[in-house]
Amino acid sequence: MKRISAIFCIAVVLALPCLVKAVPVGTVDIAHTGEGAHDIMQIWAGGYDGILGYAGVYMLNKTSGTSEGKYWPNGPVGVFCIEWAERVSSDTLTYNVIMPQEGPIPTDFLGGPMGATKAKCIQELWGRFFDPAWVGSGSFSSQQNREAEAFAAAIWEIVHEDLPKSPLGWDVTVDGTAGSRGFRCQYADTDLANQWLHALNGTGPMADLRVFSYDGQQDYIVEVPEPATIALLGLGGALSLLRRKRVAA
Repeated sequence: MKRISAIFCIAVVLALPCLVKAVPVGTVDIAHTGEGAHDIMQIWAGGYDGILGYAGVYMLNKTSGTSEGKYWPNGPVGVFCIEWAERVSSDTLTYNVIMPQEGPIPTDFLGGPMGATKAKCIQELWGRFFDPAWVGSGSFSSQQNREAEAFAAAIWEIVHEDLPKSPLGWDVTVDGTAGSRGFRCQYADTDLANQWLHALNGTGPMADLRVFSYDGQQDYIVEVPEPATIALLGLGGALSLLRRKRVAA
């Protein structure tokens, strides 16, 4: 689900996120099962100082869902993580599905959810540059691993850093945020990550995203699959809808 937006990511500068409790729009039962396209980078973020960490697509296994959580069929789902202060769980847990601007669930290092402006930046980043070929359990080319790693770095830059005055202010190699917050990395294609971030002027396609959130575990950002309405209705509802259309014809 993608649409064109005329709202610029740079419309709000250095704005603090509103500390409003997230309102779930559904739930999903998920467990981390492996990785898609990825590589290893050195990271300074979320209280970690120069740690070598995984960066790229996380593969989850979804086994159940409610409300908007039914948009994703049961089985493998490819996601990106959006916070560094919490761990990834391989246990099956019930996560809330929330809107991107309300995630991640507040931590000591982020001070609150990302807010609408950062959420729109990630929506445009995803709409412009996400490649579904990064998702899966098979082998990936070195280029795919490099790109997925750079994409993860760009997401962490948006979530963890203060908003710059213009898209050209994003830089994954520099921690530009005072205090314990912020993000920087090395041993990744930082030029590619910055190139993508510098393109976020609000005029690109905007992906329809949600966050899988569990307080105390890693939060993930994920695209709503197409067609979401058919997934929500289920096969029985879809067949019933087709029957009604035939009768009306």
